[in-house]
Amino acid sequence: MKVRIPSDRVSSAGRSAHDLALAALIGGNLFGRVAMHPALTEVSDKAERGKVLNRAWRRYGTVNSLALGTLVAGWVPARLNEAHPRWLSPRERRLAVAKDVAMGTVVLTGLASAAGGVGFSQQAPDGAVPMSSGHDPAPEAPPRAARMKRAVNLLGALNLLSEVALLAVNSSLAQANFRRPPLRRVLRRNY
Repeated sequence: MKVRIPSDRVSSAGRSAHDLALAALIGGNLFGRVAMHPALTEVSDKAERGKVLNRAWRRYGTVNSLALGTLVAGWVPARLNEAHPRWLSPRERRLAVAKDVAMGTVVLTGLASAAGGVGFSQQAPDGAVPMSSGHDPAPEAPPRAARMKRAVNLLGALNLLSEVALLAVNSSLAQANFRRPPLRRVLRRNY
C-alpha cells in the first residue's frame, strides 16, 4: 500500500516552517537589540555583563542555526522546482529575484554574524569581555575584542535588515499569488 501525501500539504508545512524560522530569526535579533542588550547595564560587573551576553547568544545560537537551516532547506528545493518562469508575471519574476537576493543576504550576514560572535566570545575566558552594555564594549575591553564586537553589531544590523526585507518580499509574493490564482494565469495570461 502506497501512502501519498498531497503536495499542498507538504508545501503548506514547508511554508509554515519557513515562516516560523524567519520569525525566530527576526524575534531573536530584535529581542537582543531592544531588550537584552540594554538590560545588561543592570549587571554591575562589566566582565560579568560580557559573560552573560555571550552565554545568552550562545544558547540562542542553536535556535538561529536551526532557523537558518530551515530557511535554506525549504528555499533551495522550492527554488529549483519552481513552476516554469513563463507562468510568472513580470512582477512575480522580479519578486523571485528579490527573494533570492534577500535569502542570500540573510544567510551570508547570519553566518558572518555567528562566526564573529563566536570569535568575540573567545576573547576572554568564559566570554567575560568587559562590556558597557550588551551592545558596547567597555573602554577596558581588549582592542581586538572591541573591534570584533563593533563588526558583530554591524553584521547583526545588516542581518536584521535582510530578514525584514525577506519578510516583505514573502508578503508581496503571497499577495501577488492571491491576486493571480493559477487558473487565471493559464486562461487569461493576465499580467
